Amino acid sequence: SQNPSTEMSLEASLKELRLISFESRRAEAMAELIRNYGGEPFIAPSLREIPLSENSAAIDFIGQLEAGKFDVLILLTGVGTRTLVAAVASQYSRERVAAALQRVTLVARGPKPVAALKELGLTPNISVPEPNTWRDILSELDSKADIRGRRIAVQEYGITNRELIAGLEARGAEVVRVPVYRWALPEDTAPLRAAIRRIVDGQVDMALFTNATQVDHMFHVAVEEKLDPSLRQAFSRVLIASIGPVCSEALEHFGLKADLEPEHPKMGHLMAALGRHGRELLEAKRGAKKS
Repeated sequence: SQNPSTEMSLEASLKELRLISFESRRAEAMAELIRNYGGEPFIAPSLREIPLSENSAAIDFIGQLEAGKFDVLILLTGVGTRTLVAAVASQYSRERVAAALQRVTLVARGPKPVAALKELGLTPNISVPEPNTWRDILSELDSKADIRGRRIAVQEYGITNRELIAGLEARGAEVVRVPVYRWALPEDTAPLRAAIRRIVDGQVDMALFTNATQVDHMFHVAVEEKLDPSLRQAFSRVLIASIGPVCSEALEHFGLKADLEPEHPKMGHLMAALGRHGRELLEAKRGAKKS
């Protein structure tokens, strides 16, 4: 175990540093984690989940599965897999959904959809290892399945992954999207707008991104506020922490590079990595900016 002096220094490792998090669902937990390391949290929720309760697409999809219209189903998230089951509950029992899913090759992106399938008594045929990007999905399929001429359903998790769909189509598959829930901006965008201004005004030391859509929404609002060029510029003095490759890719799309990414895409790992290396990385980034 750590000796007390290391523990003490780690607890205060972000002391007096101002951290912005764009987390919504787990905003409180993130604020708590930041405080545990001595940092000052500013939470700017950047998205809300809209369940597609009138989800005719999901109901049609299960019917098509039962009719043998698909060969492969790619499940991108655990919450999306569970939402799919819940969205069709008025018409299909869990047992019937499980039986329909068993008719196809199941591809699970990472441990969360694997856990959701296990709840239905199912095991995926292909499990995509970390870091679970669209590239990892394609390379697993390349090594384990021939998808030319196959009909593939992709259960989406908020936004469409264009690269994944293009990659599947390039391999000769026919792809059908099954959107189960989608992201929208929060009802109240004031904290997000305030966060953008804080970054632009140089009042932020570190920015934490835990979901790719947070990046999209931050820039969407920055464009509305006519602050997007200033925001990009301001990030040259802010440490950018990304939870994982999917998030880092979204940042790159807007011309930003993650300064830190933990070994595992989890909030606790992200904060531990910031606790260990954050201050030193921030000083190096700002030093390079000066020179």
